[in-house]
Amino acid sequence: MAREYDLTPRSVPRVETRLRRIVTPIPVPESLPLFETLHRCEPVSMRGQPPVVWNRAEGFQVYDAWGNCWIDWSSGVLITNAGHGRREIVDAVVRQASSKLLTSYCFPTEMRVRLVEKLASICPEPLKKVFLLTTGSETTECAIKLCRTHGIKAGGASKHVIVTFDAAFHGRTLGAQQAGGIPALKDWIVNLDPGFVQVPFPDGFRNEDTSFEFFLRSLDERGVDARNVAGVMLETYQGGSAAFAPPSYMRAMREWCDRHGALLVCDEVQASFGRTGALWGFEHYGIVPDLICWGKGMSSSLPIAAVVGRPDVMDLHPPGSMTSTHTGNPVCCAAALASVEIVLKEDLAGNSCRMGNLLHQKLQAMRSRFPQIGHVDGKGLVAAVLCVKPGTKEPDGDLAWEAVRRSIEKGVLMFSPVGLGGGAVKICPPLVISEEAVAESVAAFEEAFAEAVEGAAA
Repeated sequence: MAREYDLTPRSVPRVETRLRRIVTPIPVPESLPLFETLHRCEPVSMRGQPPVVWNRAEGFQVYDAWGNCWIDWSSGVLITNAGHGRREIVDAVVRQASSKLLTSYCFPTEMRVRLVEKLASICPEPLKKVFLLTTGSETTECAIKLCRTHGIKAGGASKHVIVTFDAAFHGRTLGAQQAGGIPALKDWIVNLDPGFVQVPFPDGFRNEDTSFEFFLRSLDERGVDARNVAGVMLETYQGGSAAFAPPSYMRAMREWCDRHGALLVCDEVQASFGRTGALWGFEHYGIVPDLICWGKGMSSSLPIAAVVGRPDVMDLHPPGSMTSTHTGNPVCCAAALASVEIVLKEDLAGNSCRMGNLLHQKLQAMRSRFPQIGHVDGKGLVAAVLCVKPGTKEPDGDLAWEAVRRSIEKGVLMFSPVGLGGGAVKICPPLVISEEAVAESVAAFEEAFAEAVEGAAA
């Protein structure tokens, strides 16, 4: 749902706790010239997030320059897994930048060597080759390229079909948007690639049939011959709803891909590095994919991403034919290596699991109180509260929007609603969040949600 927040400052009740502080109108009147400049100099597409001007961020808190402080439920956008502003990451970036080696294209650097070796060492067999990139969209584009190269080499030109899922988000570049399952992101594309096919995602809420037989029937209905499938790509959990597939479904998918010579790709751009309560999101399924895509939380800071996969797949393209200008940027590599070491040393996947259990317990209690919450999904420290018209599964984007807006005024920061009809409130705090902060932020969100429901009924 394309919409913007009203930039008229509103007087709001003062909030002053150990973890939150709201002492100005929202948006802050002094911030309005900054928004005016952005509106003048940037495209309209950059608007649409809550009107909070970030000044600094530490741990699980975000501050503006006018005395306000929020508990962060956004992690940027699932970026700061190791926490905002970690000293170890800052120091690593400064050390690398101070060496005056800021870029190297594909020429080797020690920092790139250290990072890829570290990443390969913590991945399960046979995922032992790492291709560093810059953004999640680049990684899904690369995965598509590898699937089709592998498929055509094995089965000829007809083996090029990429199966993805309805409502999936794989990025905003051309191939990634066609692979995605969100119609609004590709209604401007005149000639869609017929080699991209979407099937329903087995979320158990809007698609109640979670059997693997339904997947097979869906392929038949779309006229897809299994022999022509080069790859199946899915978000480990769907970004718009935090929905996971059943483990039995994914185990059957793994077997089906093996039987038909198709590659299985897990887009873990939002799910990796401890976010779901496991180091890798696909661990919840008891399977290992052929390719995985990383981004966002990989460095907890600077732009870096990666495709990791089987050596026989990753080595399909000859020297110089699959590169990227900023691949293995040494400063970004330094940040990523420091972040990964924090995630492992501090067992942030374990903290994500523990704090996630508390978060989901409290959100399920909210669901029992409000018929306007149709479903709560997710694992670890990612959750989605699906707002619906009571008694239906119809998304209520207005309610979700108002709940987010009111939460901002109470010192809980999140990005705008996502998912079908803009009805999902996404919750994804840094993995360093404490039990006290989880309890306090959910209480504030519940208060905001109740006010939003009351306002809608008025």
